[in-house]
Formats: sequence, structure tokens, C-alpha cells
Amino acid sequence: MNWLILVTAGLFEIVWAIGIKYTEGFTRLWPSVGTLAAMLVSIVLLGIAMKSLPVGTAYAVWVGVGAVGTAIFGIILFGESANLMRLLSLGLIVAGIIGLKLATPA
Repeated sequence: MNWLILVTAGLFEIVWAIGIKYTEGFTRLWPSVGTLAAMLVSIVLLGIAMKSLPVGTAYAVWVGVGAVGTAIFGIILFGESANLMRLLSLGLIVAGIIGLKLATPA
């Protein structure tokens, strides 16, 4: 269950990372409110997951899920580069997340 909570925290990290773009420097009220709410949910869920998962593993997975998801949404929403090297690098992050899951007791 803590892995599901951790991945959910990572998904909320994607929401707030993308949300920052829409806040226009936190000058737009509702995008700013949504972004700050997603930040809070993400951090709280990360803290809950860390009750039983190692801090290094939990943090690395949280950041990894957020980084990969944010990069993918950057490609989709903002037309950011999707060149081979970038996609292979994102694949390496995913491989690292899987490796941490396999190396960490449930």
C-alpha cells in the first residue's frame, strides 16, 4: 500500500510541476491555488509513504516519477524536445525506479 501512496505522491508532483508553468510566476490566482494544493498533497503522501519505506528509496522514486511524468507532459503540452537521447534518458530513470522497487522489501 505504501508503494501505491508513493506513486500517487509522484503523480501529484507532476501536477504541481506542470502547474507552475500555468501560474505565470504565481501571478494567476486559481492556477497558483491548484499548484500549491498539489504540492501539499504530494508532500503529505510522501511523508506517509516514508513511514515504512527507506527515505532514500522513497525520495528517489518520488523524484523519478515526477521527473519522468513532467518531462512527458512537457513534450505533450509544450512541444518540448522528444529526441532519442532524451527518451532513452527517461527510460533509464524508469529502470532505476523499477530497480529500487525490486531491491526494497515491501
